[in-house]
Amino acid sequence: MAPLLCLLILMITTCSDAQGPPSPGFSPSSKFSPISFNQGFRNLWGSQHQTIDQGLLTIWLDSTSGSGFKSLKPYRSGYFSAAIKLQPGYTAGVITSFYLSNNEDYPGNHDEIDIEFLGTTLDKPYTLQTNVYMKGSGDGRLIGREVKIHLWFDPTEDFHNYAILWTPDEIIFLVDDVPVRRYPRKNDATFPARPMWVYGSIWDASSWATEDGKYKADYRYQPFVGRYKNFKLGGCTTDAAASCRPPSISPSSAEGLSQQQYSAMESVQKNYVVYDYCQDPKRDHSQIPEC
Repeated sequence: MAPLLCLLILMITTCSDAQGPPSPGFSPSSKFSPISFNQGFRNLWGSQHQTIDQGLLTIWLDSTSGSGFKSLKPYRSGYFSAAIKLQPGYTAGVITSFYLSNNEDYPGNHDEIDIEFLGTTLDKPYTLQTNVYMKGSGDGRLIGREVKIHLWFDPTEDFHNYAILWTPDEIIFLVDDVPVRRYPRKNDATFPARPMWVYGSIWDASSWATEDGKYKADYRYQPFVGRYKNFKLGGCTTDAAASCRPPSISPSSAEGLSQQQYSAMESVQKNYVVYDYCQDPKRDHSQIPEC
C-alpha cells in the first residue's frame, strides 16, 4: 500500500527521490581535514563586510559593497569545498559563490570553474548554477557551460557542503558528497588547465542572476549574508613537487566515480536539473563541441 500511495501522490518521481538522490555510498569529504579560514584564505575585497568568529566566516552585501576572499596559494588540481548557508527571503540579483579562477593572472583571457547560488524571489527556490569556461572574460566571446539545479533541500536552513574536484581529466561538482555534475576533458580547447586560485564572494549581479535580470537586488532587504565554514583544500599547489597527483573522490582511490556514485549523479540530473546548456536549442552548438 505504501509504495502505491507514494506513486499516486508523486506521480512522476519515487519515494526515495522525494527525499533526495540515492546515497552515493561514499563520502569524499571525509578524506580531507578542515582548515581555518586564515590557514587557507585571505580577504580580497570588501574587508569591512567580512567577519570571522569561531571558525565561521560571514560576508555580506549591502548598498555600499559586497565582499570576497581568495586562497593563499594557486593550485593546478585538487578538491576544494566549504560548508555554506544562504540568506533566506528575497535575494533576487544576489550571487553567493565558491569558485576557481585565474582572472587576476590572465585578465580578459581567464579560466573559471563556478559554484554560484542565484538569488531568488520569495516564492521560488534558490538555483545552484555550476559553470565551466576557459579563456574568456564576459566580453561577448565568453562561452558559458551552465548547468542549473534546484536542490532537494532548503539551503537557507542549515549548512551544506559544496565541493569542486578538478583534475587534468575531469571536473566533478558535489553537494553533500553527492556528485551532481561531471565535466570530462574531451579536448584541450574545452577544458581549463592553467593554475587557478580558490575564491568566494557575495555581490550584486542584478543584470542577469535572477530570471535573466527580470528581478533585481532590492536593498530594502539588506544586508544579504553568506556564511561559510569547514573549508577543505586538498590538491597540488603550483609549488608542489612534480610528482604530486590530484586526489580521488572514488572509494577505490581510482580516478572517476564508482557505479553507485554515478547512479546518484544520474538521479540528480534526472530529477533536479532545470537547465543544461547542452540541451538548449538556442545555443550555437558549434561553440560547445563537447556536447
